[in-house]
Amino acid sequence: MELNLTKPLAVFDLETTGVNVAVDRIVEISVVKIFPGGKTEVITRLINPTIPIPARAIEIHGITDEAVKDAPTFKEVARELSIFFGNSDLAGYNSNKFDIPLLVEEFLRADVDFDLKGRKFVDVQNIFHKMEPRTLHAAYRFYCNKELDNNHSAEADAQATYEILKAQLDRYHGVQLKNKDGGLFTPVVNDMGALSNFSEQISSADLVGHIIFNEKHTEVFNFGKYKGKSVEDIFIKEPAYYDWMMKADFPLSTKKVITAIKLRQFNKGSVTT
Repeated sequence: MELNLTKPLAVFDLETTGVNVAVDRIVEISVVKIFPGGKTEVITRLINPTIPIPARAIEIHGITDEAVKDAPTFKEVARELSIFFGNSDLAGYNSNKFDIPLLVEEFLRADVDFDLKGRKFVDVQNIFHKMEPRTLHAAYRFYCNKELDNNHSAEADAQATYEILKAQLDRYHGVQLKNKDGGLFTPVVNDMGALSNFSEQISSADLVGHIIFNEKHTEVFNFGKYKGKSVEDIFIKEPAYYDWMMKADFPLSTKKVITAIKLRQFNKGSVTT
């Protein structure tokens, strides 16, 4: 089933130096951009991460320091990539938890404003795990009846993810699940908004899930001694906690969120005084 698009969808994959969003870097990126009507464009770039690539990462994707020593840094290609992405919705495999946060982190380091407002996020892995829990390799075999021979190449993984998403739309057309109230709903439909909602795991205020929204849509901590507590309340009671977070090894995107909360808190105080 071809995708029902009202705007472009960028299906992308990253190969990286590791899995820590705050400190690791991209070594390869591939984006398959699908336009309404089905036309596709592909961009693939090797990236010099400016830090050594650990052996455990090389074992996974095969990209060595030698392979990227003459490649551009992310900062050097950031504007080109931002223009290519345009206002596209974003899709990937485990993209909500890893690829999107790391991509945004790289754009922030490069001082390029990659705005996420108005975009839908479709995480094919979350759809897969909710419907048929398996790996990308198994997902490709399961949905597409093909073997992913060149997995851990960014372009091969991005292309496979695109094919899996289309196959998921075919396989789960009309399939219903029970919601938490026992009612039936059809989760996998050919609509990027619905797919984005279904592939979301938690309602996060930041990109990596350190700050989430509770049932009252209030930002609360999702880690540590204040887990479940209001971020704004803690910053009022313990201002040093904000300072600690800003100095600690949290992603820039998380620091951007807590700074916005801190400024909102300050503005409230200014209004009341």
